Amino acid sequence: MGKKLYEDDVLVIGLGRFGGAVAVELQRLGHHVVAVERDPALAETFLGKVSRIVQADAAQPQSAANLKARSFKLAVVGIGSSVEASVLCAMNLVDAGIPTIWAKALSPEHARILDRIGVHHVISPEAESGRRVAHLVNGKLMDYIEFDDGFAIVKMKPPQESIGFTLGQSQIRSKYGVTVVGVKAPGHDFTYAVPETKVTAHDTLIVSGPTDLLDRFASRP
Repeated sequence: MGKKLYEDDVLVIGLGRFGGAVAVELQRLGHHVVAVERDPALAETFLGKVSRIVQADAAQPQSAANLKARSFKLAVVGIGSSVEASVLCAMNLVDAGIPTIWAKALSPEHARILDRIGVHHVISPEAESGRRVAHLVNGKLMDYIEFDDGFAIVKMKPPQESIGFTLGQSQIRSKYGVTVVGVKAPGHDFTYAVPETKVTAHDTLIVSGPTDLLDRFASRP
């Protein structure tokens, strides 16, 4: 069994197309995912795909207590069938004091409500995909764009081992199989990367490569 990249437990509520994609991808990335779904038939389809499945109505305040929601650092609300259920569920998580909450919004009005009740990250379904959000939830990446052939481009802070060295010296491509396409320094224009490009702690890297290799590279300290 391979080494897990990320160890934080994540609570995912709602296993529709969006929430299900988030849950499965977070599990693949190494999280211990506890998924909550009201529909027992749908919940059953995720058995074996995530660490734990709970069949419950998360819009009910008692559900948050039963799930011990306070013990989670991250939660994702993927409910897509009801604005009311989504808002009630989000309120329960906010009341439980979860430090970071992501929630899917069904409309601009829904997004404003989620923002006002204290949801930290509101996702518009027409602009975000479940897989992309799963990578952003980790906090390792600043942006993530995946293509159909298992190839992706990410925006990220440089790993510690590359800071103070040129790209030629740190040998990122030969070590990790990914390519630093460009570097953006604060207050400067984007520049294409060359072996002589020196990386600082304040830079932003644009990196491309196979998704699995990017996951491993992004897990570096």
